[in-house]
Amino acid sequence: MSDFVLIDGDLAMFMPNFGAAVVVVRPGTLSGSGPGKACGKAICVDGDEGGVSVPGCVYLTPQYSIPGTGTLSIDSLAGDQKAAKTKTGDKAVLLKGSTFTAKFEVQSPAMQPPPGPGSPIPDSTTQYSGSGQFVTTNFTVKAG
Repeated sequence: MSDFVLIDGDLAMFMPNFGAAVVVVRPGTLSGSGPGKACGKAICVDGDEGGVSVPGCVYLTPQYSIPGTGTLSIDSLAGDQKAAKTKTGDKAVLLKGSTFTAKFEVQSPAMQPPPGPGSPIPDSTTQYSGSGQFVTTNFTVKAG
């Protein structure tokens, strides 16, 4: 089944729920590296999703209520987000598809308020898993 081709400047929109963590998300931007063009912009190909990185996002959990920060990125694509047949420059074209797997890597851990006097307790989890979707400005070129 065909879907819209992702192009340079399209967005990766992350969902705020990352397991126990809730992240104040911001979109990531795709940079197309394929030689082919759609809508006058470079087409995104397999591997371009690895360049999406959104640092400085705030998070917290029910247990760790003092916010921490981290970086959002794309962990893996869904099967319908990589074209099975369509390629440009020997790489599969990326498609809007359904939902990708996202990861949130903690840079500065959220903290738990101390039960009494003393220092706050840091979150020991270094990475959380979540999801997201692509938003494209291409509504004309499809591939499969």
